[in-house]
Amino acid sequence: MALNSLKSKVKYRISRSKGAVFTPTDFFDLSDRDQVGRVLRQLVSDEILIKFGQGLYAKAKRSSLTGKLIPVKPLPQLATEALREKLKVKVVPAKDLQRYNSGQTSQVPTGRVIAVKGRVSRKMEYDGKSIKFQYVS
Repeated sequence: MALNSLKSKVKYRISRSKGAVFTPTDFFDLSDRDQVGRVLRQLVSDEILIKFGQGLYAKAKRSSLTGKLIPVKPLPQLATEALREKLKVKVVPAKDLQRYNSGQTSQVPTGRVIAVKGRVSRKMEYDGKSIKFQYVS
Protein backbone atom coordinates (compact mmCIF):
# COMPACT_ATOMS: atom_id res chain seq x y z
CA MET A 1 0.00 0.00 0.00
CA ALA A 2 1.52 3.26 -1.13
CA LEU A 3 1.36 5.83 1.65
CA ASN A 4 1.68 8.94 -0.48
CA SER A 5 -1.24 11.08 0.62
CA LEU A 6 -2.21 12.16 4.11
CA LYS A 7 -5.54 10.37 3.67
CA SER A 8 -3.84 7.05 2.94
CA LYS A 9 -1.50 7.50 5.94
CA VAL A 10 -4.44 8.20 8.26
CA LYS A 11 -6.42 5.25 6.86
CA TYR A 12 -3.43 2.97 7.36
CA ARG A 13 -2.97 4.10 10.95
CA ILE A 14 -6.68 3.57 11.65
CA SER A 15 -6.63 0.08 10.14
CA ARG A 16 -3.57 -0.94 12.20
CA SER A 17 -4.90 0.47 15.48
CA LYS A 18 -6.23 -1.86 18.17
CA GLY A 19 -8.43 0.91 19.57
CA ALA A 20 -11.70 2.00 18.03
CA VAL A 21 -11.72 5.68 19.09
CA PHE A 22 -9.67 8.45 17.52
CA THR A 23 -9.19 12.17 18.05
CA PRO A 24 -7.54 14.61 15.65
CA THR A 25 -4.54 14.86 17.99
CA ASP A 26 -3.72 11.22 17.15
CA PHE A 27 -2.71 12.40 13.67
CA PHE A 28 -1.04 15.78 14.33
CA ASP A 29 2.38 14.18 13.84
CA LEU A 30 1.41 13.63 10.18
CA SER A 31 0.18 17.13 9.38
CA ASP A 32 -1.40 20.27 10.82
CA ARG A 33 -4.84 20.68 12.40
CA ASP A 34 -6.67 21.91 9.27
CA GLN A 35 -5.49 19.12 6.99
CA VAL A 36 -6.11 16.42 9.59
CA GLY A 37 -9.64 17.74 10.15
CA ARG A 38 -10.28 17.76 6.41
CA VAL A 39 -9.08 14.16 6.06
CA LEU A 40 -11.18 12.99 9.01
CA ARG A 41 -14.27 14.62 7.48
CA GLN A 42 -13.50 12.82 4.19
CA LEU A 43 -13.18 9.50 6.03
CA VAL A 44 -16.56 10.11 7.67
CA SER A 45 -18.11 10.75 4.25
CA ASP A 46 -16.30 7.66 2.87
CA GLU A 47 -17.94 5.68 5.72
CA ILE A 48 -14.67 4.50 7.25
CA LEU A 49 -15.26 6.49 10.45
CA ILE A 50 -18.27 7.84 12.29
CA LYS A 51 -18.31 10.98 14.39
CA PHE A 52 -19.91 10.52 17.80
CA GLY A 53 -18.84 13.69 19.59
CA GLN A 54 -16.85 16.86 19.20
CA GLY A 55 -13.43 15.68 18.08
CA LEU A 56 -14.32 12.01 18.66
CA TYR A 57 -14.33 9.50 15.82
CA ALA A 58 -14.81 5.73 15.81
CA LYS A 59 -14.20 2.93 13.33
CA ALA A 60 -17.34 2.06 11.38
CA LYS A 61 -18.78 -1.00 9.65
CA ARG A 62 -21.95 -1.99 7.84
CA SER A 63 -24.59 -3.75 9.88
CA SER A 64 -25.28 -7.24 8.55
CA LEU A 65 -28.91 -6.91 9.65
CA THR A 66 -29.94 -3.45 8.47
CA GLY A 67 -27.16 -2.41 6.11
CA LYS A 68 -26.76 0.87 8.02
CA LEU A 69 -23.40 2.26 9.03
CA ILE A 70 -22.69 1.49 12.71
CA PRO A 71 -19.68 1.79 15.02
CA VAL A 72 -17.58 -1.35 15.52
CA LYS A 73 -18.34 -1.25 19.27
CA PRO A 74 -21.48 -0.22 21.17
CA LEU A 75 -21.73 3.44 22.16
CA PRO A 76 -21.12 2.88 25.92
CA GLN A 77 -17.86 1.05 25.15
CA LEU A 78 -16.77 3.79 22.73
CA ALA A 79 -17.54 6.48 25.31
CA THR A 80 -15.66 4.62 28.05
CA GLU A 81 -12.64 4.14 25.76
CA ALA A 82 -12.73 7.80 24.75
CA LEU A 83 -12.94 8.97 28.36
CA ARG A 84 -10.19 6.67 29.66
CA GLU A 85 -7.73 6.64 26.78
CA LYS A 86 -8.18 9.94 24.99
CA LEU A 87 -9.61 12.41 27.51
CA LYS A 88 -7.84 10.96 30.59
CA VAL A 89 -10.98 10.99 32.75
CA LYS A 90 -11.36 8.41 35.53
CA VAL A 91 -14.38 6.17 34.92
CA VAL A 92 -15.99 4.35 37.86
CA PRO A 93 -19.01 1.99 38.04
CA ALA A 94 -22.35 3.81 37.98
CA LYS A 95 -24.69 3.54 40.98
CA ASP A 96 -27.30 1.59 38.99
CA LEU A 97 -24.68 -0.93 37.90
CA GLN A 98 -23.41 -1.32 41.47
CA ARG A 99 -26.95 -1.91 42.76
CA TYR A 100 -27.62 -4.48 40.03
CA ASN A 101 -24.32 -6.32 40.65
CA SER A 102 -24.91 -6.43 44.41
CA GLY A 103 -28.40 -7.90 43.92
CA GLN A 104 -30.30 -4.91 45.34
CA THR A 105 -32.33 -4.59 42.14
CA SER A 106 -33.28 -6.71 39.17
CA GLN A 107 -33.39 -3.74 36.79
CA VAL A 108 -30.66 -4.24 34.20
CA PRO A 109 -28.85 -0.94 33.54
CA THR A 110 -28.64 0.24 29.94
CA GLY A 111 -24.96 1.12 30.19
CA ARG A 112 -25.57 4.58 28.76
CA VAL A 113 -24.97 6.19 32.15
CA ILE A 114 -21.26 6.43 32.86
CA ALA A 115 -19.99 7.54 36.25
CA VAL A 116 -16.90 9.75 36.13
CA LYS A 117 -14.68 11.50 38.65
CA GLY A 118 -14.41 15.11 37.63
CA ARG A 119 -16.33 16.97 34.95
CA VAL A 120 -16.94 16.16 31.30
CA SER A 121 -18.36 18.80 29.02
CA ARG A 122 -18.41 16.69 25.87
CA LYS A 123 -21.60 15.32 24.44
CA MET A 124 -21.31 11.79 23.05
CA GLU A 125 -24.11 10.52 20.84
CA TYR A 126 -24.79 8.53 17.72
CA ASP A 127 -28.01 7.70 15.90
CA GLY A 128 -30.24 9.34 18.52
CA LYS A 129 -28.62 7.53 21.46
CA SER A 130 -26.54 9.55 23.87
CA ILE A 131 -24.35 9.02 26.90
CA LYS A 132 -25.30 10.59 30.22
CA PHE A 133 -22.69 11.30 32.90
CA GLN A 134 -23.04 10.64 36.62
CA TYR A 135 -20.57 12.75 38.57
CA VAL A 136 -19.05 11.17 41.68
CA SER A 137 -16.52 12.62 44.05
